[in-house]
Amino acid sequence: MPDKTSVFPVPPSYICPPFSSCRDIAGLRVTVMGLGLHGGGAASARFFAECGADVTVTDKKSEQELRPSVEALADLPRLHFVLGTHREEDFRNADLVIKNPGVKFAGNPYLALAPSVETDISVFLRLSPAKIVAVTGSKGKSSTVSAIHFGLQKAGVRSFLGGNITVSPLTFLRETGADSVAVLELSSWQLADLRGRGILHPVCAVITPVMPDHQNWYKTMEDYVADKKVIYSGMTADGTLICNFDDEWGKQFAAETSAGVIWYSAAPFPQQAGIRRGAWLEPGGGFFTDNGAVCRILPAETAVPGSHMKTNLLAAGAALTVLGIAPEKTACALGAFPGIPHRLEFLCESGGIKWYNDSAATIPEAAAGAVRAFREPVVLICGGTDKNLDFAPLAGAAKKAKAVILFAGSGTEKLRALLAQENVPYAGPYTGISQAVEAAGQAADAGDAVVFSPGAASFEYFQNEFDRGSRFKNAVHAYCRTAGK
Repeated sequence: MPDKTSVFPVPPSYICPPFSSCRDIAGLRVTVMGLGLHGGGAASARFFAECGADVTVTDKKSEQELRPSVEALADLPRLHFVLGTHREEDFRNADLVIKNPGVKFAGNPYLALAPSVETDISVFLRLSPAKIVAVTGSKGKSSTVSAIHFGLQKAGVRSFLGGNITVSPLTFLRETGADSVAVLELSSWQLADLRGRGILHPVCAVITPVMPDHQNWYKTMEDYVADKKVIYSGMTADGTLICNFDDEWGKQFAAETSAGVIWYSAAPFPQQAGIRRGAWLEPGGGFFTDNGAVCRILPAETAVPGSHMKTNLLAAGAALTVLGIAPEKTACALGAFPGIPHRLEFLCESGGIKWYNDSAATIPEAAAGAVRAFREPVVLICGGTDKNLDFAPLAGAAKKAKAVILFAGSGTEKLRALLAQENVPYAGPYTGISQAVEAAGQAADAGDAVVFSPGAASFEYFQNEFDRGSRFKNAVHAYCRTAGK
């Protein structure tokens, strides 16, 4: 199978974990590189400390910046912090370094001193006996993993959800068994860290649509996709890879994998395609065929809005079917799936105006999809930090919005030029989230939907997209209380 080398390869000398079970961890000197605020660093520190390791947590951010994570670990006596800097001795003298996925191997002088480097994902895969369902892609992966997990739980399966969705699998590792399923969302960075380790063997993997992302990290789109391919590099004919029929990358993945392939599509498959196993959408819902036998796995009406969300649910339904969940249970569960925070999340209705938080839309295509998700007029709040992406899809979709409110950022400057070319008026850009909310509220009338779907990253004004979404929610509730909308 073709396997382009990652631009972030894992040096072979790092792949020598000093443990093969949780019992081996007691007494190890473990350095956690990157505490962060997403929970992954804190979960790694807690896991190793509770297993009896002597843990050093180091991060270049200050204690004040990391206070929530530091306070969450205050009860652990076998742990100490080195914050505001990295020290060479904390890497050279460690038995094991746990790396944050946002840290590159290439050219890192501290990792070069480490005898062994793992991540929370690799530790989980080495130690957990659970069956693995893995999901990657550029758009829709968080909703897809969450829907799979929701459906498994509704069917009575012992399921756990973690990965890039901001829940470290180390938080539930010791609860997993051979009878359980771990549903993991895996980013390109997390997959790059697994290359060459030989430990990712999903029973089922899903690749949602792949679009340009993280092009400020990767030299080319092909480099980015090469890391996505790690999700199926360890799969065999016993596993199932679910590919998007509407995405040209999906066809490449299907041609390369050793796993069995199931397709999913937003429309019925053309007869000439000869698809024997797959899922598709039509007005009556979502359907699945297995060599001619057809069943419904998604109802016509779902609790979450938007055609792209239905496509995510369809992918989840295909995975649930592969995992042996009965079609009627799958359709019932996915029809009731309530969605997840920061992804077309309904906040409130005030004065006839509905407010939605889609802060997790960090690429232009995702924000464009959010505009198309609504039948009612949309007042769109968008903009943010650039990741070297093309904002043309968002500018094109903005023409359909009733009004466009811009939040400031490097990406917004690129978007403004495109909006001017398309003769799309806008308000802003605003540097304060409350200002943007107020402008949107003034532009909206009863019957409209105000949708915060940035289509960009968040680093210039927020810690991350979740911090951005939480601040938006607070600003909306405050505005609606005072403005009577």
